[in-house]
Amino acid sequence: MALTETNCPDLKLLARGKVRDIYEVDEHSLLFVATDRISAFDVIMKSGIAGKGKILTQVSEFWFDLLKDVVPNHVITTDIAKMPAAVQKYRDQLEHRSLLVRKLRILPVEAIVRGYITGSAMSEYKKKGTVCDIPLPAGLVEAQELPAPLFTPSTKAELGDHDENIHPDKLPAIVGERYAKEIAETAVRVYAKAREYAKSRGIIIADTKFEFGVTEAGELVLADEVLTPDSSRFWPADKYAVGKTQPSFDKQYLRDYLESIHFDKKTGVELPQIVIDNTIAKYVEVFKILSGKDAIF
Repeated sequence: MALTETNCPDLKLLARGKVRDIYEVDEHSLLFVATDRISAFDVIMKSGIAGKGKILTQVSEFWFDLLKDVVPNHVITTDIAKMPAAVQKYRDQLEHRSLLVRKLRILPVEAIVRGYITGSAMSEYKKKGTVCDIPLPAGLVEAQELPAPLFTPSTKAELGDHDENIHPDKLPAIVGERYAKEIAETAVRVYAKAREYAKSRGIIIADTKFEFGVTEAGELVLADEVLTPDSSRFWPADKYAVGKTQPSFDKQYLRDYLESIHFDKKTGVELPQIVIDNTIAKYVEVFKILSGKDAIF
């Protein structure tokens, strides 16, 4: 059964996002809980996908550990047995889907890195020859690898609104000169390491988005989730063929289904069981390919 909303009355609920419920544990730490909600086009669907939050948490845990030498992250522990008693009492809801994390000042930007052109980037490129108003070489086709990874930030919209892609030059006005530069450089470095690792496992990471926070000392820290099928496009390398839509291990399958039913991109819908089953199967498969482990449910 899908867990679409947690209920932990002894913990202070700070927010319910598109996927995560966030609780305050104490003055220094938060609990990020990945529910089984799923969103597409910034709209939460009426159906949850059972087990999805557990997969997302395990994928993030894997990547946070792999990338910790590139950038520090916000994770304190993913082991509920090591979390405070106030969290452990809700083990039946929280186990395998929770991150105890450091409290940070989250920067209000999505740090998107694209290695290949597809999705909204391809749509803009067809119209203007640009992505986030950054000019690109002429003649690029669907799913083509870009000359170099491209940093294309977006604003973080309030729940129910849509994120807005912006030119990197607009970032300093939002987060300041120092963090604008640091986010851009760090996001590309993290993507580059993850891409090389994934390639060794037969997966192409076409694009992804990161979130960053800042400690009281001013250190930039990787936060939220990282390189999950919710936040990234994963393509099987053995089926990659430039010039067409790629098969994928991510939320693109759901987006394609919604486009096929002329989804209005405003109101969540009930999903057919086949779409639910196929979506979770893709998430489970890519976790196993990347980590070499079976998912825990």
